[in-house]
Amino acid sequence: MTTSVCPFSKAARPDNASSAPKQADTTPSACPFSKSTRPDDAKQGETTASAACPFSKSADASAPSKGCPENEGRLSKEDSATVPAKCPFGYDSQTFKLGPFSCMLCQSLLFDSTRCVPCTHVFCKVCLARFKDCPLCGADIESIEADENLQKLVDQFIEGHARIKRSLVNTADKEDDNKKVIYADVSMERGSFLVQQAMRAFKAQNYESAKSRLAMCTEDIRDQLGREGNTPELCSQLGAVLGMLGDCSRAMGDSSSAVNHFEESIEFLMKLPMHDLEITHTLSVSLNKIGDVKYNDGDLQAARSYYIRALNVRRDAMKHHANAPSQILDVAVSLAKLADIDRTLTNEDAAIDGFKEGMKLLESLKLDSEDSAPLEQRRLSVMEFLKKQVEKPEQSAETAL
Repeated sequence: MTTSVCPFSKAARPDNASSAPKQADTTPSACPFSKSTRPDDAKQGETTASAACPFSKSADASAPSKGCPENEGRLSKEDSATVPAKCPFGYDSQTFKLGPFSCMLCQSLLFDSTRCVPCTHVFCKVCLARFKDCPLCGADIESIEADENLQKLVDQFIEGHARIKRSLVNTADKEDDNKKVIYADVSMERGSFLVQQAMRAFKAQNYESAKSRLAMCTEDIRDQLGREGNTPELCSQLGAVLGMLGDCSRAMGDSSSAVNHFEESIEFLMKLPMHDLEITHTLSVSLNKIGDVKYNDGDLQAARSYYIRALNVRRDAMKHHANAPSQILDVAVSLAKLADIDRTLTNEDAAIDGFKEGMKLLESLKLDSEDSAPLEQRRLSVMEFLKKQVEKPEQSAETAL
């Protein structure tokens, strides 16, 4: 299992976290905008990197940003001053906390709140279904009942969270009656908050909860797109969240919806400049994810076409970033996936050529620094797989990577 991180820190999504064909993905979605601990790479050999959260409006931690909690409370040079506001329940962006609206099992906000009888402890219905005794106190569960009143409070809290902005007369500056005080967003910006909760739920395999939060996030971004147009920032955010929705659908066994979400993700990502490695990686991962779904459904020709598209995206990116180790690893993984399909289609010569090309790329990759240790470990893993395929083909790339 990989670690969930903020999806609005430019992370990438799972290429394919399933451990075998036709098996649901149980790996948590990582931040689609930060190439760090990407679940899509946990099984597919995708590489890692770091990036800033697009929701903070700045990639530079030292630079003031509108949505960055670090800068809440600083006076702006505009017509208003910003007053820091803190979430009364402790759901802030700087620390992890289980608040009164959290499920103790998935550590996300309650979804479909369900009470144990007789101990009255409350959890998400999906989370509680795995237990016969209360996971908090150990009491026998005689029955369960929906806690609709608590769920209404949770839903109201989510609806209002990170949206509280009120204008008041600034009594501290009496010389300018037009100057107003605007209370900063509570905790994180709404998109980051929703995805944070969705990723916790996904990690705990509470896919309905994750899907619900992500759906709210896509609605918010679409509203912004309607007002501001197809800006690169909004397109990248929507592309990432749609990919995470695809992961949820796939984990729930709905391959048709998963493909639709991945296709829409690709549509928005294609509107962005391809010189950005994070964007090209996320785009290629979405293409590979569709290929994986087609592969598991037995449509090998369709899978091959998507793998080729992903490989072409990565080759083009490598032309502009020839010295980027992560990009070389990405290309090697794509070559392995395509070669595996060719072998299944009895095109053995093309398969061997693909495996050998991947090996050649990885042999040319030198990673010496301590910071490159994770990449080196991944390089060795992919290299071992490629060698086995050339010497003694037994395992598919879909299963192994």
